[in-house]
Amino acid sequence: MGQMGEWIPANEPPDEEYWKALLRDGEYGRAVPTDPHIYLREGGEHDLTRVSVEPTVAEYQWRDAQEAMEQGKELELPVVGCNRGGVLVGWGDLRGFVPASHLVNLSPHSNEDERQDELRRLIGSRLRLKIIELDQEQRRLILSERAACIDESSRQELLNALCPGDICQGHVTNLCSFGAFVDLGGLEGLVHVSELSWGRVEHPSDAFEPGQPVEVYVLNIDRERGRVGLSIKRLQPDPWQSVEERYQVGQVVEGVITHVVDFGAFARVEEGLEGLIHISELAEGNFLHPHDVVREGDVVTARVLNIDSERRRMGLSLRRIE
Repeated sequence: MGQMGEWIPANEPPDEEYWKALLRDGEYGRAVPTDPHIYLREGGEHDLTRVSVEPTVAEYQWRDAQEAMEQGKELELPVVGCNRGGVLVGWGDLRGFVPASHLVNLSPHSNEDERQDELRRLIGSRLRLKIIELDQEQRRLILSERAACIDESSRQELLNALCPGDICQGHVTNLCSFGAFVDLGGLEGLVHVSELSWGRVEHPSDAFEPGQPVEVYVLNIDRERGRVGLSIKRLQPDPWQSVEERYQVGQVVEGVITHVVDFGAFARVEEGLEGLIHISELAEGNFLHPHDVVREGDVVTARVLNIDSERRRMGLSLRRIE
């Protein structure tokens, strides 16, 4: 772990409400409804009944849960159901949710059907867990098997030692729609999807895979809640900061069409640098839609019309090449 030579001003990544997002999005960013349909075991091993769970919980049980979370108590609870995002556990009248990304023994390379089979096989087993999020008003209780396996003293020591601006080595543990979780050696941090690359990333799995070693930059730390915000792109120069030194109006450039929309098309000139070809600059004559002129993946030659580094915009033209 080391300090950077100077602090890089960083806007905090969009607040995805961290653990709440884990419950909502699950392992692969698929929606897990607030009132999910859960597979519950009613009798035999393969007797699965689809029901809707909406428990009523006494006030004192929530107080017990709050105390367990504050004291970092380890709980051993039975798995009573599952859905696409993880497993449901029972604690008295309480029902808690363990996101798949916080289960220890799931295969990181299994496909969705295999993952669902793995989750169903956990029904009836008991897991060592710790509470990581509790919201009585929302009746939300989120637990983690990973947290129970971590030496809390080592985790806290690492959390206290981290500072914004640190550069750390870690490895990707899980990927979901809103970002990538990175293990820093007993402490997990989140790289929001907007902090993965200066370029456009549709889904973290397009750029990274579980187990991959990565170098990360520490953006922010919430020691009270044990949250660490990380960035990968901040370790690379922002291409927009020097764009006007490398490109000039009138210059002819080569780019790859990345997106085609109703008002034109975007072309990637270099990694992290995209320009807009407005529909009026695509071609001469009449056409119904930009798709009639270009498609995603096309390599095009364009002329630079304008550059605005502050607003991170570049205007391009295909029509004016001729």
